[in-house]
Amino acid sequence: MGIKGRKVISVFAVLLLLVSASWAQVKGTSKRGKTDKRTSLEAARRRQAIAQGAGAAKAKAMRPAAGSAKRGAMSRSAPGAVGGSAEVPVAVARNVGVFDADDDDGIISPNLIDAAVLATLRERGIEPAKLCSDEVFIRRVYLDVIGTLPEPQEVQKFLQDRRPGKRAALIDALLEREEFADYWALKWCDLLRVKAEFPINLWPNAVQAYHRWIRDSIRENKPYDQFVRALLTSSGSNFRVAPVNFYRAIQGRDPSAIAAAVALTFMGTRMESWPQDRRLGMAAFFSRIAYRETAEWKEEIVCLNPASSTTVEAVFPDGRAVRIPPGEDPRRVFTDWLVTPDNPWFARNIVNRVWAWLMGRGIIHEPDDIRPDNPPANPQLLALLEKELVKANWDLRHIYRLILNSRTYQQSPIPRSNHPDVEALFACYPVRRLDAEVLIDALDWIGGTGENYESLIPEPFTFIPQSHRTIALADGSISSSFLEMFGRPARDTGLESERNNQPTDSQRLHLLNSTDVQRRIEQSARLRNLTAATKGNRRALISSIYLIILSRYPTPAELAAAEKYSQTPGLNPTTQAANDLAWALINTKEFLYRH
Repeated sequence: MGIKGRKVISVFAVLLLLVSASWAQVKGTSKRGKTDKRTSLEAARRRQAIAQGAGAAKAKAMRPAAGSAKRGAMSRSAPGAVGGSAEVPVAVARNVGVFDADDDDGIISPNLIDAAVLATLRERGIEPAKLCSDEVFIRRVYLDVIGTLPEPQEVQKFLQDRRPGKRAALIDALLEREEFADYWALKWCDLLRVKAEFPINLWPNAVQAYHRWIRDSIRENKPYDQFVRALLTSSGSNFRVAPVNFYRAIQGRDPSAIAAAVALTFMGTRMESWPQDRRLGMAAFFSRIAYRETAEWKEEIVCLNPASSTTVEAVFPDGRAVRIPPGEDPRRVFTDWLVTPDNPWFARNIVNRVWAWLMGRGIIHEPDDIRPDNPPANPQLLALLEKELVKANWDLRHIYRLILNSRTYQQSPIPRSNHPDVEALFACYPVRRLDAEVLIDALDWIGGTGENYESLIPEPFTFIPQSHRTIALADGSISSSFLEMFGRPARDTGLESERNNQPTDSQRLHLLNSTDVQRRIEQSARLRNLTAATKGNRRALISSIYLIILSRYPTPAELAAAEKYSQTPGLNPTTQAANDLAWALINTKEFLYRH
């Protein structure tokens, strides 16, 4: 590599260090509950000084500017445009204020969830985190509810809105968007093992029908008890009666395998830990299921075995025995027991899952491992959510709305306590990496490009256009190298742990050094349009890039660092500097993580 190449890389690394400075506050607290910001930055500066071949004096010069400015996104603006806006704010926030709200008062009113959470925190002597800033909230709620980054215009509109109820209004709007159905169908398809190929073998026609039914059920807000009843009691063709694919998407068709899948999915419990007599008693409810082939290729009929003429002796998971005569469907008997309001597993399982999906951790952790010796971190909170779901006639959006509007959900990711149970007791918002599907969609959105999907079996429905969003993919068999690298679940078991969001070295190298990321940035119509719209105004261009990628404006220190970098000799101050800044921001943990 030549001297010029080394110089560009080293300056790029300096820029990456500076734009990551504010994020050190969050990640430095993830385990111990506090931030040793000085130590982490000094270590980073020493490493950077070595990379540049510079001495201690140069390392010192790399320190971000001290001081802070009051948050006020519209306080200074420059001519330009972001998505049609005539004004482009060029500086915002104080360093800490990137994540914390200036004042908790009047932003939201604590609800029933907060009363239960705060009572436990007081008992343990844990101080809850501050409320998150508007900039953090809008990015968080978009990613958590619809798996999508907000458009710059949406961020600007939200930040300028001074209504006290604007957060609740945004939550209501997001719950009605089409992307809500797309994103939560993805979650349910993971649980229900929607996959055409081995070892599930639903086949593509059935996958499309099944996914469409799941998505439509979410979009129509079908009551949860009706959703489960359809999955457990339907009979018919896997192509024409989509819910019957529940029984086909299981590794093994014997009653014990089916019972284990039902217990895991709808009771949140693993039958492997049950006594054998209980396992056999529950398996009996699924002993009459039969599978019939038809003349149509890959079609299969799921039904009751018409040859069965014996009484089924089964045992409910609560220990109560039941005798089921030949003319009655044992699946319906079990489902009638399961979806009753006083069932000890049904409501508890789903509200715990929804809490884990939104908060990163179940009240019972892991969310699919409910058992007597794995108690909830906050029993009162779990009982409250169960009662709320039953009272709302199994309306899951009521639970989403209740959680999302709570102060507990809207907390800052920066804890204010050193207690080891800060995250387990929900004293701050837990930081975690974006799902693989959400991350690649975000990169596609920034770059204006699509992903190349592939499937090993050339069946129907395997061609996916690049414009198709990854969160809307129906088939777990259709994948890409990016999705595999970033931990997309295989959809083989229905376990939450199939998804792996832990960062790896190969992921870091891909984001820092791949031609794929470079191509997306260099060919991005969004970035080209920004460059043209800001007409050489560097500060406006930098602010607009931050707004697109991080859904916020830069701090004064970040703005100064990026502006200084754009003045590097031999560097195109608009195109190349803008691309480098975008690439640096994409590699920050603030972009890669929910926070």
